[in-house]
Amino acid sequence: MNKKTLIIGATPNTGRYAYLAANKLVAYGHDIVNVGIKQGVVAGIPIEKPETIHTDIDTITLYIGPHSQPPLYDYILQTKPKRIIFNPGTENPELEKLARINGIEPVEACTLVLLSTGQY
Repeated sequence: MNKKTLIIGATPNTGRYAYLAANKLVAYGHDIVNVGIKQGVVAGIPIEKPETIHTDIDTITLYIGPHSQPPLYDYILQTKPKRIIFNPGTENPELEKLARINGIEPVEACTLVLLSTGQY
C-alpha cells in the first residue's frame, strides 16, 4: 500500500540518511515529497521549501534535529499526516505531544529499519 511520505530534511547529499530513505521509500512503491533547505532532486523528486501544505500525506518522516523543528510545527500540523516518524536524533517530546493533541501518531523509529522489516 502506497503511504505518501513527506520527508523533512531532504538533501541531495548521498551520505545522509534522508537521502537513503527517499530512495528506499520510492523503491518500496511509496510516493514522496521532499522538503528541505537544500536545493536539488532526490529519488527523482525536487526538494521544495516548507511552504505548500500537502493534504494527502500519510507519514511525515523527520531528519532534522529538535532545535530546528519549532519553526515547522504549524507546517507539520497543518499537513495532518496519520503519523510522524521521529528518526534517531530527531526525538522531540514537545512536538510529540502536539502531534497527539492533533490526532497524529508520533513514532520513535527509523524509517529505513521499518521499510527493511516490512513494518512501514
